[in-house]
Amino acid sequence: MEHFEPPADGSDDAADASAYDICDHCGLAVLAQDLLGALVPDSSAVHASDPELDGKRVVTACSAGHLAMLVEVYRSRPFVPEEQYAGKVSRTLADYDEPVPLSVVAALCGLSEQQAQQGVDWHNARAREWRAQYGDPENLGHSEGLGDPEDPGGDLPDR
Repeated sequence: MEHFEPPADGSDDAADASAYDICDHCGLAVLAQDLLGALVPDSSAVHASDPELDGKRVVTACSAGHLAMLVEVYRSRPFVPEEQYAGKVSRTLADYDEPVPLSVVAALCGLSEQQAQQGVDWHNARAREWRAQYGDPENLGHSEGLGDPEDPGGDLPDR
């Protein structure tokens, strides 16, 4: 069994794991106060409760060089609006057990109906790609993916 501890550097914070975070580039444990950070665009980032933070990811690094590499990685990644819409729809639907009309989902997400539908379509296409590559989760005896927590590999309903 692995045991994780902050590095022993002799400081008062050395025994307090909450004083440490890791470099997103190399994984080095660093005192949180010494980390460098940047806010980067990321269409897969959906904040748990604040829609204003959707599409933004905080990356942390142990050095300016590692931070520059992380920023460049995110700068070179395409920002896919439909991926962002899918995340917003999934976050909204997580609060409901029964079907919700697309117009209601869109309003709750702060999206137009067209954007909400694009998000559903984007998610469903990714689910189909996953099943084509890995097989039907029901045939594997487990569920993986987004959407219904009981069948996360399944499609979001077309509403």
